[in-house]
Amino acid sequence: MTTDPEAVKGAVDAAFRQEWGRVVATLIRTTGDWDLAEECAQDAFAQALARWPKDGIPGRPGGWLTTAARNRAIDVLRRKAVGAAKLREVALATPPDPGPYPGHETDHSGVSDDRLRLIFTCCHPALSLEARVALTLRTLAGLTTVEIARAFLASEATMAKRLVRAKQKITRAGIPYRVPPAHLLPERVPGVLGVLYLLFNEGYAASAGADLIRANLSAEAIRLARVLVRLMPDEPEAAGLLALMLLHDARRSARVDAAGDLVTLEDQDRSLWDAAEIGEGVEVLDGALRHGRPGPYQIQAAIAACHVTAATAERTDWAQIAALYGRLADFLPTPVVELNYAVAVGMARGPAAGLALVDAMTAAGKLAGYHLLPATRADFLRRLGRLPEAAVAYGEALELVSTDAERRFLNRRLAETSS
Repeated sequence: MTTDPEAVKGAVDAAFRQEWGRVVATLIRTTGDWDLAEECAQDAFAQALARWPKDGIPGRPGGWLTTAARNRAIDVLRRKAVGAAKLREVALATPPDPGPYPGHETDHSGVSDDRLRLIFTCCHPALSLEARVALTLRTLAGLTTVEIARAFLASEATMAKRLVRAKQKITRAGIPYRVPPAHLLPERVPGVLGVLYLLFNEGYAASAGADLIRANLSAEAIRLARVLVRLMPDEPEAAGLLALMLLHDARRSARVDAAGDLVTLEDQDRSLWDAAEIGEGVEVLDGALRHGRPGPYQIQAAIAACHVTAATAERTDWAQIAALYGRLADFLPTPVVELNYAVAVGMARGPAAGLALVDAMTAAGKLAGYHLLPATRADFLRRLGRLPEAAVAYGEALELVSTDAERRFLNRRLAETSS
């Protein structure tokens, strides 16, 4: 039996998106070796590319890959002569045909999901916040070092060193692979929420590549956020993050057209938005706000709610959005929040007001190398009719953009302003 190579490649690519985190998390639990887990997971996917064309695509790719990775780990450990006890532990830890969530054992938290355990392990307070986020994105989501570096606006070499140091620190400190008890959850929450938000964003607006949207990453972030909300029902920021994800994800189908080109918020077909997801997001947000402890994720969710509950783009309450961004800056005084505030001001008070704020950021050297700064400036200039200046700014943005869909959008705008 032979299977079409293209079909196999597609199946392996799909399995990577869906199963990487499960395979790696299971192997980390059973071997305690982070590098070995990644190595064996990569080997399992390589085996799939070699064997599935001859043997056929298995009915349960996740189970096949987990078993192949586990067997590879046993071989490596045997060569390293680590002892019969560890070999038996790894061999027996995963059944030959694991279910959709390998590793059904529960710890004292009552959580049986290895991936959630992995997030909390990566988010131990002994690690820096940036290291926690980067390590989980690498091991759980399978993002490359380049992708993570772009998410942090850092160089690939710098991010690679941070990942190595984080793994070494987990090993040296003996950080346990578990969801912590309830009294320790608050100190882990910011890192865990940061992980999920970056994971969602990498799926919602990919940092590089041909596809602007990687829905599997967004779906994984939403799934894990739901688990967190169930685990921490009195943590309003967890609910705020879930609401934010749902309200953004509701617009996913309208964000690109049939050709895969970016469609701006004001031009999106609102009939394509997921009304049920919007309703759930607003309900979750309302529940979070009732706690009376606002935080950055709740505020961002409120901003998203202003967008998705407006009947038309023209009826968007930009003044309210600008006020919310001003409040968000109290929690997150970052240049990205400042840029978003400038956009809201420009929409509420006119493009000249927004352009003044953007020009002030540019003069201060903020967000240098970030394509959305010149792109925003270009849009304000275009709205003001200053087309030659807008064309120059679009050209600057094009030199910095990293996704094909955004590049095509900016090229269209450049052509419009140049002509």
